[in-house]
Amino acid sequence: MADSKAPKTEGGKALSKSATHQELADSSKLTKKQVSEFFDALFALIKRELGKKGPGVFNLPGLLQLKLKRMPATKKRMGPNPFKPGENMEFKARAARNVVKARALKNLKDMVK
Repeated sequence: MADSKAPKTEGGKALSKSATHQELADSSKLTKKQVSEFFDALFALIKRELGKKGPGVFNLPGLLQLKLKRMPATKKRMGPNPFKPGENMEFKARAARNVVKARALKNLKDMVK
């Protein structure tokens, strides 16, 4: 039978931030404030690792890997329309941007099977 203390997720909704902090606090015997401080420290670490001076890669052991890819700016150009073969279309210019890719690691994949 399910634990009656656990917050119920209605209709498959994800847990809120405070519900997640409460669940982790209950299961780890830490206070909710300590769990919140842990997440703040984790966010600061991710920001440092994915920032301009960091390596651009962050691993959360056994769960996921975050990679930063710096995409260069592109100029406006003409090219084939992928939806109407034989026609050309104009592709808009795009500014340079940073894209973060998340990759699930083996343990996470095995967890959700």
